[in-house]
Amino acid sequence: MAIRKNIRRSRWYLYIPLLIGLALTVLPFVWMVSGAFKPQREILSGEFTLLPENGTLRNFADLFTRVDFSSYFVNSVVVAVAVVLGNLLFCSMLGYALSKIEFPGRRALFAVVMTMLMVPTVVTFIPLFVLVTRMGLANTFGALILPFLAAPLGVFIMRQFIGDIPDSLIEAARLDGAGEFRIFFTVVIPLSGPALATLAILQFLSSWNEFLWPLVAAQTEDMYTLPVGIALISAGANTVNYGLLLAGATVIVLPILVLFLFLQRFFIQGISTTGLK
Repeated sequence: MAIRKNIRRSRWYLYIPLLIGLALTVLPFVWMVSGAFKPQREILSGEFTLLPENGTLRNFADLFTRVDFSSYFVNSVVVAVAVVLGNLLFCSMLGYALSKIEFPGRRALFAVVMTMLMVPTVVTFIPLFVLVTRMGLANTFGALILPFLAAPLGVFIMRQFIGDIPDSLIEAARLDGAGEFRIFFTVVIPLSGPALATLAILQFLSSWNEFLWPLVAAQTEDMYTLPVGIALISAGANTVNYGLLLAGATVIVLPILVLFLFLQRFFIQGISTTGLK
């Protein structure tokens, strides 16, 4: 016990950079929540205060009354849930095929997936918009959902995790006469819980916070998602309502925090077992 205490005391200096990193990470969120309860004049005063001097709920009242919040929220939920479900299904299928099924061109296909991970999204932005427009999907949920149903990162995560599943389990199922789809849904999916939770959190986070693509693809207000709707409403002709913007940002963060709290155990396990750093 004495040795352990000495080791802990000798490593006290390691906590200093960790505490600094924690402060730098948490401080913007604390300031965001605090700013949501501040009036516009206090936000623009230039004084840095974590606690509002003249707290108010006016920003949240404006968020739920002046803004079509319910429509934006429903649109965001529909898009995020559809994107997450699509990635869970298609990325799992591709990951299973790339790790457990031998077919010509498997390595080349995986190389293409890895290459897409290194391609910036902005490079494919204009071709994707032209494609969606020519297909007649502009200003529809299809434009907001279909391009993101199978993310390269999701394929990589599922391929890495499914590759660690013992081949003996899959071979035993094949000897029992099970087809690939039955093996996938009855053997692979039940064993892939941590990777699926990790993928769900990452894709929900990406879809829920997406701003640029919905801004272009959704051309009428009834199709706006939360980030787009709140950003456009809070920005007037000559000024920005920062209180309304911070209140909207606070509300947007809440579903992500709730999802992570429920799935954090699987998320950490999935990160550690898929080689994702």
